[in-house]
Amino acid sequence: MTIKPMPAFEPPYVMAVFSSVRTAEDSGYPETLARMNELVREIPGFLGYDSARTPGGLGITVGYFRDHDALAQWRQDLEHQAAMEQGRAEWYESYTLHVATVERSRGFERNG
Repeated sequence: MTIKPMPAFEPPYVMAVFSSVRTAEDSGYPETLARMNELVREIPGFLGYDSARTPGGLGITVGYFRDHDALAQWRQDLEHQAAMEQGRAEWYESYTLHVATVERSRGFERNG
């Protein structure tokens, strides 16, 4: 498996940056994460995401959406809302969400 960032998309598009620190509680988290990954892919206008976690525990997930309507559809999904509620109750010490419209995007990939 090759690890790569999401490609550059044609602007404008929207990105949601979710930075978090998890609790020690893990019960149900992997299953919920897998379900959220399935659900978000069904949103028309979802472009993909990048995600990483530092050894110190900071996680950053950047979701890319074609427009604010697509992101709103994700935010309003009832299963996603339930997962967010459970996350606040059990899985996260803290988190921050930043939403931005991307005006410029480019990429680089080494050949060979």
